[in-house]
Amino acid sequence: MKTATVRDLRNSFSKLEAWLAEGEQICIEKRGKPVGVLSAWEPGSAPLQSKPDFAKRRAALWGDRIFSMEEVESMRQEELEGVES
Repeated sequence: MKTATVRDLRNSFSKLEAWLAEGEQICIEKRGKPVGVLSAWEPGSAPLQSKPDFAKRRAALWGDRIFSMEEVESMRQEELEGVES
């Protein structure tokens, strides 16, 4: 396992990236103490989480509904009723 400093991450990342491409693991140190290990990505090692589709979720909940100002104000008042000042 090769060793690099936090400064190397900032200033010489291309060198570290080459090490990773060769399959090396890199111990990252700060002030002489290990803070982490950097290793190459292995395809299939961990599934990437997809981002939620908020627009689709909103459409499922509310459809094409557009609230009037009176409805919005009413909802705000209902939310604030339980809040103590």
